[in-house]
Amino acid sequence: MRIPVRLRDAPYDVILGAGVRHEIGDFISDRLPRAHVVVVVTSPEIRRQPWFDLSFGIETHVIEVADGEAAKTLDTLERVCETLAQLRVSRHDVIVGVGGGAITDLAGFVAAVYLRGVAVIQVPTSVVGQVDAAIGGKTAVNIAAGKNLVGAFHQPLGVWCDTEVLTTLGARERTAGFGEVAKCWLVEGRSRAALGAATMEAFIEVSVALKARVVVADEFEQSGERALLNYGHTLGHAIELLALARDADELRHGEAVAIGLAFAARLARALGRVGDDVVDETDDVLHFFGLPSRLTGSFDVDELLAAMSRDKKAHHNFTFVLAGERGYEVVSDIDPRVVRGALEQFKEA
Repeated sequence: MRIPVRLRDAPYDVILGAGVRHEIGDFISDRLPRAHVVVVVTSPEIRRQPWFDLSFGIETHVIEVADGEAAKTLDTLERVCETLAQLRVSRHDVIVGVGGGAITDLAGFVAAVYLRGVAVIQVPTSVVGQVDAAIGGKTAVNIAAGKNLVGAFHQPLGVWCDTEVLTTLGARERTAGFGEVAKCWLVEGRSRAALGAATMEAFIEVSVALKARVVVADEFEQSGERALLNYGHTLGHAIELLALARDADELRHGEAVAIGLAFAARLARALGRVGDDVVDETDDVLHFFGLPSRLTGSFDVDELLAAMSRDKKAHHNFTFVLAGERGYEVVSDIDPRVVRGALEQFKEA
């Protein structure tokens, strides 16, 4: 299955199916005939997987980075770029990101800044990577002040969502990845009742198709439409940032997004935008996927509020994507007292 991302200047396809990773070599030969080197950015854990049998037909090097969010640092960015320079990678060559959302974020940012831009192909190997992170050209690393605050827009030449690679995911990784699927399901207005008949391929297709439409409409987040894809991410990124500072394994991105979705529904209710039915529907969708819908653990409300106020969408005030009568939209200048009250109640629930 090919899902087009019809950008005016850099259109590409998301290819979905079992075994599609084996098509990449022919794609490179066709689209990048002057390429002499492929550099794969991945992690040691992913490299050990039985499906890591990628063959591109030209000189190939592998650069290993840490798993998960630990890969998304300026130090790692510098190390990878230094290695590319030592390998004499040119603008005719190509970087291939093979990994979860964190690794595809890093690989894309490396490609964006090395030599002021080289080609990148993404092979997301997690649910969250396939349904969200590898698509749309947003690339970044984290700094102490927040997630994804240093980055660039850099569209890939193509994205290969190979469902075979998902078979080796651990149970927690697979479940956490559904946080982004739940977000797309809610934004699309699909019912909880329809979840039972959907397959993994259907979940990926729904999510990719939504992201493709939104990215084409707002490639650089100028009209505000693309910000809708950040539904659940304002609180999600905040708790993810605080958890990451304590323990890299405490919270997965999709788990944080799920909690953020549950909170966003409650904040919308507190603002009178929706009723109990939206909160209940949100919780039902999250529970179907086995995702959390409550904020547990030792999170300080003041620290969370500070982190949310630094969110990229905030523009120096409290800004959330929230449900309402007109659907989902970006809501700015929200009274901090309402946010605090809703968060305190949510944390205690």
